[in-house]
Amino acid sequence: MTIEIEGNWDKGFAYDVHTLDSIYLGPDEFGHKQFDTTRSEMGGLVYQLKYRNDKSVTKKIVDRLEKYKGIQKFDAIIPAPYSSKSRLYQPVDEISLELGERMGVNVLIGFLKKKEGGRELKNITVREERIQELKEVIFIASEKNISGQKVLLLDDLYRSGATLTVATEILYNQAKASIVSVLTMTKTKSNR
Repeated sequence: MTIEIEGNWDKGFAYDVHTLDSIYLGPDEFGHKQFDTTRSEMGGLVYQLKYRNDKSVTKKIVDRLEKYKGIQKFDAIIPAPYSSKSRLYQPVDEISLELGERMGVNVLIGFLKKKEGGRELKNITVREERIQELKEVIFIASEKNISGQKVLLLDDLYRSGATLTVATEILYNQAKASIVSVLTMTKTKSNR
């Protein structure tokens, strides 16, 4: 399944939905909410990579992304800036590197970053407020010149599109990319 996602980018697609079904089971012994979740195939792979630290699924994720024709025509793949700096590795960076290697496209790890100390997006439910917060924390962290280049902006999950919207704006207005397209592994059913 491919889902078209609209935004300020040239073209945007999510490979599949993230979650097919989720049933609330109640709190665990620590008071944390528990769910019985059924994920799409891609959603399950992203979950394994991101939350179970199973890097072996990276190749399986990219196997599925190879169906998108034209990736090899991009000048660069840029991973979306991440929030969690405490991970052993960044899942979107891993996917980007594997995809770039297979397609022969330059991958610019760390081109976009988020400043420390911003508010957590999961606590901001209004899209416009998310965008405003992100405009204050996302920045270009590289001297690499991508002026006039065609860029594929990659992320693991599309929720409200706020991060991708701000990143695209920066890539067009500050980095002077000629084309910015977006590809995400999954999309949530809600925009919160």
